Amino acid sequence: MTESIILSKLELLDLPTDPDKAHQLLTYLQMLLEWNKSMDLTAVTDEEEVLDRHFLDSLILLKHPEYLKGPVLDLGTGAGFPGLPLAIFRPDLSFTLADAQNKRLKFLEAVIAALELENVTLVHSRAEDMGRSPAFRETFGTCVARAVASLPVLCEYLLPMVSVGGCSVCWKGPSVLDEMTNGRRAAHLLGGHLLEPISYAIPGRDWQHMLLPIEKVSSTPKTYPRKAGTPGKSPLGS
Repeated sequence: MTESIILSKLELLDLPTDPDKAHQLLTYLQMLLEWNKSMDLTAVTDEEEVLDRHFLDSLILLKHPEYLKGPVLDLGTGAGFPGLPLAIFRPDLSFTLADAQNKRLKFLEAVIAALELENVTLVHSRAEDMGRSPAFRETFGTCVARAVASLPVLCEYLLPMVSVGGCSVCWKGPSVLDEMTNGRRAAHLLGGHLLEPISYAIPGRDWQHMLLPIEKVSSTPKTYPRKAGTPGKSPLGS
């Protein structure tokens, strides 16, 4: 993998082609694959597929800046997707990356230090605990999640932390269309309103991916989120 390959792929997607940011993405990608040899960060190990599936897929939100308002929370960030690539390209916004597994945050801490990023904070917590905490509840302009849970569960994880007037954005596959009815009901209970899914493509791949924005139109009732584990066991809206 080279910086020129990264720049050419960014250009194909009509994304910013900044050599410095391409260098940061390359460093991040190399660290991801190196750390992945000793810990479970990604099942994908081919460099080009890692770039397409994780990095470019995360950066798609840059094409819809109306849904990217600071501060930004990436919930269940894992190896840093989508939050860390977005933080690289949007140094004007502050990003909080949260995950329940501390070992993943150790990796992200090393990446943030190597890239000298000053707009990223790490939080070790479950979503339900963060959503009930005054430090995080309804404080984020945008909350994002990629490959975390079904839509009704995601709504309960994310919407309590979105400020009124902000939004959450979920990265989903075509199966999200089957989740829309229950997801719409769950969002309504939590003060949210589902917008239409946005289909997009990664050049050279036949993946069917979608972004699903959810507007926060009113404050989330204090009864949500429910205690840890409950959203997944008993999803709202069903």
